[in-house]
Amino acid sequence: MLDSAGKVAERGAELVARVLRVRPNAVLGLATGKTPIKLYRQLIGKYRAGELSFGRVSTFNLDEYLGIEPDDPRSYRAYMEREFFGHVDIDRANTHIPACPPGENPKQVGPRYEERIRHAGGIDLQILGIGQNGHIGFNEPSSSLNSRTRVKTLAGKTVEDNSELLSPGEFQPRLAITMGIATIMQARRVLLLATGAKKAAAVAQMVEGPVTAMCPASILQMHEYVTVLVDEAAAAALKNRAYYDLTFRENEALDERFGAYYADS
Repeated sequence: MLDSAGKVAERGAELVARVLRVRPNAVLGLATGKTPIKLYRQLIGKYRAGELSFGRVSTFNLDEYLGIEPDDPRSYRAYMEREFFGHVDIDRANTHIPACPPGENPKQVGPRYEERIRHAGGIDLQILGIGQNGHIGFNEPSSSLNSRTRVKTLAGKTVEDNSELLSPGEFQPRLAITMGIATIMQARRVLLLATGAKKAAAVAQMVEGPVTAMCPASILQMHEYVTVLVDEAAAAALKNRAYYDLTFRENEALDERFGAYYADS
């Protein structure tokens, strides 16, 4: 638990930086939405300061809407260009988003995307946010915990949340292509960021609730290497807070003595 959303972004960026310092050609899984923007700004700052290069990095985004062109400002391709890719030295040929070109069958996109991830050697670090209903990527409640990249219908709550980013009268996507839960779980490491009081219930269900398809993020309890960074507001509903604070301090001490958590990536 950290003091603010800014601190969450700072710590998250440092964890990403640790991976890239050890593995400059790392494969990163990237997220969109409001939460990761501060993280991307921190990474851009590190790049501009000469601390990081993304020149050898490959990326795979979690998801993309169906029915929106890549150059549409609402697309996640446009989002990534606007919030991250356009500000660092990344090779666009090494950036991948599960988009469906016009006229193609969207059900064929998922298997091709899975093959690209395998061909890249798998994802070294997957960055995630969490929806208010517990979704990761666009894996909505009741999604199969063994799912792969595929077309998903967005839940009403997700459509409502996403509408905040659209102007009145704009086309509201109700379908998307998303990495599956099993795909996410195959990443070697996972970094999940959550900020704000609206995420508190989902964070508590993810960390302290049962592993269930009704809270897709709860599957992360089964992953060996997950870092969850939350601010005070997002941590408000956690019942075991004192223990998590103790664990955080002890892990910080171990990192100081023996090296960073991500140093063996």
